[in-house]
Amino acid sequence: MQYKGTRLEVNLDALAHNYHYLKSKISGATKFMAVVKANAYGHGIVKVAQKLQDLGTDYFATAYTEEGVELRDNGIVTPILILHAQQHNLEICIDRCLEPVIYSMEILDAFIAFAKAKQQQSYPIHLEFNTGLNRIGIDPEDVQKVIRIVKSSPEVKVRGLQSHLAASEDLNEDDFTQQQITKFEKIATVLKEELSYDFLLHEANTSGILNYSNAHYTMVRSGIGLYGFGNDSKHDVHLKPISSLKSNISQIRSIEPGETVSYNRKFVAKDPTTYAVIPLGHGDGINRIYGYGNLNVFVNGKPAPTLGIICMDMFMVDITRIEAKVGDEVVIFDETVHTSRQMAEDAGTISYELLTGIQKRVQRVYIDTLSK
Repeated sequence: MQYKGTRLEVNLDALAHNYHYLKSKISGATKFMAVVKANAYGHGIVKVAQKLQDLGTDYFATAYTEEGVELRDNGIVTPILILHAQQHNLEICIDRCLEPVIYSMEILDAFIAFAKAKQQQSYPIHLEFNTGLNRIGIDPEDVQKVIRIVKSSPEVKVRGLQSHLAASEDLNEDDFTQQQITKFEKIATVLKEELSYDFLLHEANTSGILNYSNAHYTMVRSGIGLYGFGNDSKHDVHLKPISSLKSNISQIRSIEPGETVSYNRKFVAKDPTTYAVIPLGHGDGINRIYGYGNLNVFVNGKPAPTLGIICMDMFMVDITRIEAKVGDEVVIFDETVHTSRQMAEDAGTISYELLTGIQKRVQRVYIDTLSK
């Protein structure tokens, strides 16, 4: 087998499938915002965004300004929302035509000051109100204060009103979600009465798209759904995980009973053991929680459990009962049988954490047959 090295294979055809499926759940009049923060959930922000721009997404969202700048530097002209704009980067938002989310009175005052200094007129901003997630957001009690400031500041114009659902994937929390939706609509009603122009309303995340059609409004935001997961098995069957993490065996070793493997001698062989060394470790995003047998990778189609502690640049797996040789491919997770979600859940975490933790030194290889 040809040695290809450690790589994350990203299937852009599957990304397109997920995009079209999620779009099918909203009306043609509702805009679609693709969330590509955290390096597009670990998949490579530039290539993913370029594909989504080609597919026709209406908006992008990143967490921080630097991510938006990277998109602009790589040919993305679609509107970009900065979900957690920081005060020291607000000026850059204006310079690079990025739309900041205003989530506090301090950020509102600071951004208006920058806009005024740069002689802006009607620069687009999105207001975020806290309706129950209790992370960031303006308090609903401050809505009139916000209105007074915005109406007296010609430098800015409200382009969108947003909030964030806290538990839209958990239908046992339906009452709470409906309360959030009601709070959001009350805020929207007040803003619409006071402002003499229209603006976008967006509150639904991936689970909101799939579970709460009454919260679609004029735009929805999707992150994890684009990458193949709907937070529920009934939705997952319609989505396709877009990535596979693969590597190759770099060395095969054998030890006798009583000998140990890896740091602190946490694995002690009870029987003669043959193991493979995989050039991937917690420096790449395979965290130490996957040690001690908490991860099975696949060598020639057969499961091989981890031995001992995950090192920074490599880990070891038991191949005593597997025929293998140096250079053979190792599948850490794939798109179908053992997905990143399954791998994460087996270790007590979530796919978000696993995918976003895959570091940039792991090369990304893109599959895009539909555009050819």
